[in-house]
Amino acid sequence: MAQTWIKLCGLKRAEEFNAAKTLGIDAVGVVFYPPSSRAITVEELEGLVPSDMGETQVVGLFVNPSRAQVDAALASRHITMLQFHGQESEAFCASFGVPYLKAIGIPDGTDAAPIDIEAQFDHYASARLILLDAFDAREHGGTGRRFDWTQAAALSDSAKRRLVLAGGLTPDNVSDAIHRVQPFGVDVSSGIEGEKGVKDIELMHRFTQGVRSA
Repeated sequence: MAQTWIKLCGLKRAEEFNAAKTLGIDAVGVVFYPPSSRAITVEELEGLVPSDMGETQVVGLFVNPSRAQVDAALASRHITMLQFHGQESEAFCASFGVPYLKAIGIPDGTDAAPIDIEAQFDHYASARLILLDAFDAREHGGTGRRFDWTQAAALSDSAKRRLVLAGGLTPDNVSDAIHRVQPFGVDVSSGIEGEKGVKDIELMHRFTQGVRSA
C-alpha cells in the first residue's frame, strides 16, 4: 500500500520548516488568513522557508481571498500549491493554473445541515485533493475538533484517492484514523502544537511516525 501523504499546516517559524524538510514531509501549509493565530504575511514567508525544500510542497492557505492576494503569494515563488478554506467557486480555485486543495467543512449534526460529501468531490472536479475538516462557523480549520470519520470511511474508492483527512488528528490517533478511513493523505495543525499557533518539533516527529507506522 502506498505511503500516506502528510501535510503539516500553520507553520510560522523557520525551525518548523527545517524540521518538516528533515522529516521528508510531503507538504507544509502557510496561512494567509489574518484572523488566524497561525497567519503570516507573504513578506514574512521569505525569511522562513529554506531556499531548497526538496520534495516538500509549500501550500498557501486562503479563506475567501481576492485574486490579488493569491497572486501576491504566488509571486513569492515559494508557493507550489493552493488551499481554499472558504466559499470559493470551483472556477476561481482552478483559475490560477496551480494545483489546489479544496477544504470542505463537515457538520457534526448541530452546527449546520448535513451535506452530500461525495457530491463535493464531483463539484470540485479540478481540485487535486479534497480536504475534509470539522465545520466551524467562526474558525476555518485548526480547531482541534473531529467530525464523524464514518462519513469519510463510507466514501467511494475514487473519492478516497483524492481525500485528505483533517480535524482533530494527533500523534496518538492518526494511525487509527488511517486504518479506519484509508485516505490518500492526512493534515494536522493544532494536533502538533505545544501552544496555539506554535508547533512542537517533538510532536511533529511523533505525528510523522504515527502516519508511517499505520
